[in-house]
Amino acid sequence: MKTIGLIGGMSWESTQTYYRLLNEGVRERLGGLHSAKVLLNSVDFAEIEPLQHHGDWQGTADILMKAAQSIEAAGADFYLICTNTMHKVAPEVQKAVTIPLLHIVDAAAEALKADGITTVGLLGTKFTMEQAFYRERLEAQGVNVLVPNESQRNTIHEVIFKELCLGVTKQASKQAYLDIINDLHQQGAQAVILGCTEIGMLIKSTYTTVPLYDTTELHANAAVTYALK
Repeated sequence: MKTIGLIGGMSWESTQTYYRLLNEGVRERLGGLHSAKVLLNSVDFAEIEPLQHHGDWQGTADILMKAAQSIEAAGADFYLICTNTMHKVAPEVQKAVTIPLLHIVDAAAEALKADGITTVGLLGTKFTMEQAFYRERLEAQGVNVLVPNESQRNTIHEVIFKELCLGVTKQASKQAYLDIINDLHQQGAQAVILGCTEIGMLIKSTYTTVPLYDTTELHANAAVTYALK
């Protein structure tokens, strides 16, 4: 079994979900008392969030590069960045280490293609929905991407940072997200990506008839497969 490196803490609310899913996945496949071999470097999100909102992506990259180097030095065989947004700086982080990065967009694209999904709605932070790094990587793999309108993007973003990253879930926010999901479906999205690792705290597949692809679950599942192959 390979050792999985995790760069977490963005936010820690979703990082704990990663840890649970990785261990559940290994136990399910190997049985008995098996659990995942994991190395975690959990950053302080309060240092990263203002850099994001001020557009200092190199500053965020510097923090994650150090985290990746520490995980490599500790013996990880590969690593995950446990957040969608920070994959914006994945190329810079990857250059700082020699172990491979298991990219969250690739995990999502693989699942979508396996299910024959060619047009998908994307929920996430404004950075993820509005900037090219996420959409273009999906489109390069044959998946067309629809994003919510500006007002909806603002709502999604505020709920993530002001509620979900603090462990808060509200009924009104859940309904707002479901309305946006239905709107994307009506625009032609065959499915919707939950493209922020905290959204799964608020929205479950049982809440809507629109197929949902939770990137936290997909990323963790891909990591288990890679660790055991």
